[in-house]
Amino acid sequence: MVVSQSGETADTLAALRKANLAGHETLAITNVDDSTMDREATVSFPTVAGRERAIPATKSFTAQLLNLYLFTLMSAVVRNAIDASELKLRLSEVARLPSQIETQLKDWEDATHRVAYQVRKAKNFLYLGRGIHYPIAREGALKLKESAYLHAEGYPSGELKHGPNALVAEGTPLVMIATVDRGDTDSVQRYEKVVQLMRDMREQHASIVAIANVGDELIGELADHTVYVAEMREPLLAICEVIPLQFLSYWMAINNGIDVDHPRNLTKAVLAE
Repeated sequence: MVVSQSGETADTLAALRKANLAGHETLAITNVDDSTMDREATVSFPTVAGRERAIPATKSFTAQLLNLYLFTLMSAVVRNAIDASELKLRLSEVARLPSQIETQLKDWEDATHRVAYQVRKAKNFLYLGRGIHYPIAREGALKLKESAYLHAEGYPSGELKHGPNALVAEGTPLVMIATVDRGDTDSVQRYEKVVQLMRDMREQHASIVAIANVGDELIGELADHTVYVAEMREPLLAICEVIPLQFLSYWMAINNGIDVDHPRNLTKAVLAE
């Protein structure tokens, strides 16, 4: 499986071609119809997100997450790991997702605008997420680098005390993903570990920006700044929580007088290694 917004990324395309030569079946998830990957893969699963105008990919990234989730559901059907009623429930949740996101967009925009102003002097950020939220933390850090030219690193929450904790200081905000799916025992366990880490970071006088569920007063008390997302199933939380992180990068760039549509040294597609 290859994932590429443009469908032309050089190193990813090379991997696809090597797999094809080895006789493997291949799947391409891209956002551009009739891209090279779309044509050369055994199967193409386009995101259909529409043209991605920004160089720092936003909607195409969230669409890729959605495609991967749908692919997971279809794989579960093929393997008889999910029954018809569960599939219908999960697909209905996916169908509601666009309207749920739309109703939250203004709140996310306003909340991250306030947060960006409050942390505007910071030059270094640590993004922390656990489990499936770790890649979202890395994506949030990447967006901040691309858009605002600030140093940011994404780490698994459980790794913070194994070294990066030395970087924790007043001038280095921690962006912590602290959402939870209450219906998933593994998610609850991850959340509890994040809460404990947050308590420990408060004792170190860290500045914390949290992404949390609506109504989570505990996180609201532990964090200096909190952006809330509606409760939902864990994989869908990952899709939603990245959008406030995209907004945060946008506002931090605006604060620094940066043209977010034309970040320096970056191009829409990396066509050569």
